Amino acid sequence: MQDLNTVMFQSTEAFKKYRKFSGKQKATFLRAIAEEIEALGMDLIHTTMQETNLPEGRLIGERGRTIFQLNMFANLLEEGSWVEARIDLANLNRQPIPKVDLRKMLVPIGTVAVFGASNFPFAYSTAGGDTASALASGCPVVVKGHPAHARTSAMVAEAILKAAERTGMPKGVFAHLDGGEGFEVGKALVMHPDVKAVGFTGSFGGGKALYDMANQRPQPIPVFSEMGSVNPVILMPEKMKKDAGNIAMSYASSITLGVGQFCTNPGLIFGIENEDLEKFMDILSNEIEKIAPAIMLNEGIFKNYEDKKTIALSQEGVNTESVSKIEKTAQTQGTSTIASVSADVFLKNPKLHQEVFGPYSLVVKCKDEVQLLEVLNHLEGQLTATLMATESELIANEEIVDTLRNLSGRLNFNNVPTGVEVCFAMQHGGPFPACTDARFTSVGPDAIKRWVRPASYQSFPDSLLPDELKHNNPLNIWRMVDNEFVK
Repeated sequence: MQDLNTVMFQSTEAFKKYRKFSGKQKATFLRAIAEEIEALGMDLIHTTMQETNLPEGRLIGERGRTIFQLNMFANLLEEGSWVEARIDLANLNRQPIPKVDLRKMLVPIGTVAVFGASNFPFAYSTAGGDTASALASGCPVVVKGHPAHARTSAMVAEAILKAAERTGMPKGVFAHLDGGEGFEVGKALVMHPDVKAVGFTGSFGGGKALYDMANQRPQPIPVFSEMGSVNPVILMPEKMKKDAGNIAMSYASSITLGVGQFCTNPGLIFGIENEDLEKFMDILSNEIEKIAPAIMLNEGIFKNYEDKKTIALSQEGVNTESVSKIEKTAQTQGTSTIASVSADVFLKNPKLHQEVFGPYSLVVKCKDEVQLLEVLNHLEGQLTATLMATESELIANEEIVDTLRNLSGRLNFNNVPTGVEVCFAMQHGGPFPACTDARFTSVGPDAIKRWVRPASYQSFPDSLLPDELKHNNPLNIWRMVDNEFVK
């Protein structure tokens, strides 16, 4: 591994230049990264298949998403209005005190440390959303590759470095640390005084540890950790009476998608005890029994799934409803499992609130809407929350809707939570412990806002202002001038 101090010195020197690069220059860099990743072709796909056990089709799709994200941020940079330029012109004739000229915009904060995720070797890793958004903001990036796909990470890192050289980026704008170097390297990276922010996607334990370290520094820094979620699903009675069977089949697919290895996996399902919920349980159980076990990402994730599932199923009052009836053909295959518990037991046992990362879901049976609301008020922060309901039930249960909105980043209606669209309106982040800062998203163009801060210029000569704040607006972007948006 390179000496960390050398890496950070080069990154800090790169920041002095890179932060002043135009949106067009940075966009060219991001597009070059996308081109270099695509040029790796099937060699990259096959390497990642060997390391992660993920199928070819899934990886080709994820590579496409990664390339899309890079080009999306390039488009954002060329358009330019993301810097939120605000101009309040001077009025020297104002009484009793003249008004000074003030101009404000978002500026990059410095080197960002990015920790790759195990379950998304492309889209949330070396050239994933954290890296793409940080580079787009004007911040250099130092990535600690994930040990579960070290060769993949190294290949993508080489593609980024090649793109940087090809487009004339300053040396040190990107660096890659070997994922196999262990915990101490990650700790040293977070604690290094030249790191100004951290991006992480993974477990609660890992994300919280990084957050705590960063706050113990002499100069604390922001840590944007996305740490998982149980993504509660609420089955309302009227909707269930109309469509219990179809809902059960769609959730059997969602629970087991990608062997349940998604942060948006529906791990908790809440319903009102009645014959419609029993019908749902019967069909869901039948579908789960037909889903073959599949190899999980790595041995560590498989062991974690088995351990947490065993703990959950061993709790008093928890019933195993359904397990795949198809025999395993490999040791690290995850077996799909559905369990159930009464709301009374769930309320008393916080262990049942915890994520079981894999193809597992717990159905919580409530006596009525009053108890359902009580249960929801005891849930922790989530990435998503889903309401399977009729429109009339939404109107009649405003308090349930408000409760779910307050505890989640994305409120979902009559759909499954798996599947995260990359767009402006996506919020991928929620109240703690789902994330360390619910004000931001790690998906979509707004992810760039994690790596910037507002800065004002008072009474500066126009010629010395950033182009985004100059009076003649050479970039032709939307800005707010004296409380009006203009070009």
